[in-house]
Amino acid sequence: MSQSASESATAWFGTAADALPQDATESVLVGRVWDPAVGGPSPVLVRDGQLLDLSDRFATVRDICELPKPAAEIAGLDGRIVASVADALANTGAPQRDTTRPWLLAPVDLQALKAAGVTFAVSMIERVIEERARGDLALAADIRRRMLADIGDDFHDLTPGSEQAQRLKDSLISEGAWSQYLEVGIGPDAEIFTKGQVLSAVGTAVPVGVLADSTWNNPEPEVAAVVNSSGQIVGATLGNDVNLRDVEGRSALLLPKAKDNNASCALGPFIRLFDDRFDLDRVRELEVRLDVEAADGFHLEAVSRMSHISRDPQALVEQLIGRHHQYPDGAVLMLGTMFAPTEDRDRPGDGFTHHVDDIVRISSPELGTLVNRVRHAEDCEPWDFGVRDLMGNLAQRGLL
Repeated sequence: MSQSASESATAWFGTAADALPQDATESVLVGRVWDPAVGGPSPVLVRDGQLLDLSDRFATVRDICELPKPAAEIAGLDGRIVASVADALANTGAPQRDTTRPWLLAPVDLQALKAAGVTFAVSMIERVIEERARGDLALAADIRRRMLADIGDDFHDLTPGSEQAQRLKDSLISEGAWSQYLEVGIGPDAEIFTKGQVLSAVGTAVPVGVLADSTWNNPEPEVAAVVNSSGQIVGATLGNDVNLRDVEGRSALLLPKAKDNNASCALGPFIRLFDDRFDLDRVRELEVRLDVEAADGFHLEAVSRMSHISRDPQALVEQLIGRHHQYPDGAVLMLGTMFAPTEDRDRPGDGFTHHVDDIVRISSPELGTLVNRVRHAEDCEPWDFGVRDLMGNLAQRGLL
């Protein structure tokens, strides 16, 4: 597929330039492709718009992440050109994919798929106020005033589990606004759950799934930390922690049904490995933009600022992995979102929910753009390539 053909085929999922960070030439980016030439997935390094095969040295992305200094050790490597980013992206999102040419996959493989919830106290507080006030702006202002008198007006520095957090919790309880989410939002223990099974994540330019019988759902644009088996954060990517709000709203015990469905975990397009230009401090300052576009003209925009997160990414990882719980193949941890849509879409008072064919763009200048089209999970391509399939494929290729 020629460059011009690729560009003309990127109507909804964007271009290679969109998919890559703005400083892509100075980034160390790794991902995965399905390579028909070898009949399976291969780790790739992005260089000058090309995807270089690293599978002869690293059978999996997990192996790259386990290196002492992943970015430094792979940045100068060479390899067979599998495809250009533009061609692989175009084939990934094509209405009729050419199965003789490579296409992009989610950039992680053997890592556990995990997510953290209620990590932004600011949005949690406002949701509690709005729920308590039931649309009465004067009452909302009064509740906010009394809360601020008790705990101060700067929630950006609120540390979950601190004395200030306990005062906030006491204030909300006194208002009759206690919620099971308060404990994980401002208590000492984070909510960390399994988002999907190993190898089940989808990448960019493919459908993302919501259950057909869900009537209230939304995307959750997030930064995802890539963590090795030692608990070291080695890079980051973008994620969509798709959520069925009606299911979770019925009972928190239904969280697995609300979160873990076919094509409900999207990651990518690539992992940006940490180096001298991009590290955890940069992640702490990222801004993640969400754009939802619909065929009927509906458009929703939002921005999630990592600087407003209540639980530091490193603190979340320490709750995920350590002496209390090991992940021999590492993990990818979605760090949470500020996004809680309240804009009415269909009828007044109904709020936002997805429609089939919504285009969801999650972007950050430092990480590129993850784009997915919404489908019913039941209609998305079924996940049928598991760990046994991967091990068999790698063994057949002589990579194990």
